[in-house]
Amino acid sequence: MACHEIAALRLGLMNILGIDDPAERTHELAELGAAAAEPGPVSAMLRAGDLKNLSRLFEGSLVELQEKVAKTPSGDPKLPYLRSLLILTKQVELDLRAQVDGLGRLYRELEEMHDFVHEIYPAE
Repeated sequence: MACHEIAALRLGLMNILGIDDPAERTHELAELGAAAAEPGPVSAMLRAGDLKNLSRLFEGSLVELQEKVAKTPSGDPKLPYLRSLLILTKQVELDLRAQVDGLGRLYRELEEMHDFVHEIYPAE
């Protein structure tokens, strides 16, 4: 079992941030394996064009992961790993949300700062 959600998120962020690192891309695609081509939020993250969509798709992938964990029999040796993966991805979800919120705040505050400059220098 691989960390598909994290690999897909990294690939989506690479696209959005303009990171062109063929070695990293190859590494993450190898981590995904066949999941890169299967329909669903994991493969859709690879093509996300903006942070809002990428965040939404990541959250969708977490719903699928939670369903998978819920269906895993209690004696399955992969269950502890899957539960740990839930914790990791929840933390990533919270961090991603904070980053997106922070960028939104920066966007709004740039306008506020711009207006403030015009208050100080009204003729400019």
